[in-house]
Amino acid sequence: MKRAIDIVIGTVGLVLAAPLVLLGGLAVRRRSPGPILYAHDREGRDGTPFRLYKVRTMVTDGDALLERRLRDDPAARAEWERYYRLADDPRIAGRAGRLLRRFSIDELPQLYNVVIGDMSLVGPRPLPPFVVAALPPAFAAERRAVRPGLTGPWQVEGRSDTDLAEMERWDRAYLGERSLRTDLRILAKTPRAVLSGTGAY
Repeated sequence: MKRAIDIVIGTVGLVLAAPLVLLGGLAVRRRSPGPILYAHDREGRDGTPFRLYKVRTMVTDGDALLERRLRDDPAARAEWERYYRLADDPRIAGRAGRLLRRFSIDELPQLYNVVIGDMSLVGPRPLPPFVVAALPPAFAAERRAVRPGLTGPWQVEGRSDTDLAEMERWDRAYLGERSLRTDLRILAKTPRAVLSGTGAY
C-alpha cells in the first residue's frame, strides 16, 4: 500500500510540479549560469547509494566558497560541525535560490526519486555519506532498513534549525511507530511546515 501511494501521488505531483521546477531553475540560472537540476549522492535503503535530484540553488563554484568561509570564520566552522549546514551559506545563488530553499521548491524533483523507488514520500531524510558517517552506527543501521523520505519527522518538526541529535530523536520515534497512519499524519502536516518556511534556509 505504501509503495502504491508513492507511485500514484509521486507521479501526479511530478507532473504538477514540472512548471514550478522549470521556472525556479530558470530564475536561479539568471543569477548563476549553469544547469537547472543538481544531483547529489545520498544513502538509500540497505545502504545503497543513489542520485538525489534537486533544483540547483547554489552557484557553480560553491564548494570553493564554502571552504573559504569555513577556513576564515570560526563561528561558521562551529555551526557547520554541529548542523552540517549554514544559515548564511555563501553558496546560495541570490534571492531566487533562497526562496526556492525556504519553501522547499528545490526538493520537488525528488518526486522522480519517489516514483522510481529510490525514496518514499515519507521516511527519514536521505543524508550525504559524510553525514551518515557521523551518526551512531546503530542509528545509521536503523535508517538503512527503510527507504528515505521526501518528507518525514525532521521536515515537519524542525528542519534546518535542528542538529543531528534532535534528528536522531525524531527519526527513532518514527521508525519505532512506523505505519500507514503515521505516514498520512506526516503528509498532512507537511504543507503547513513548507508554507511557513520555518527552519528552512
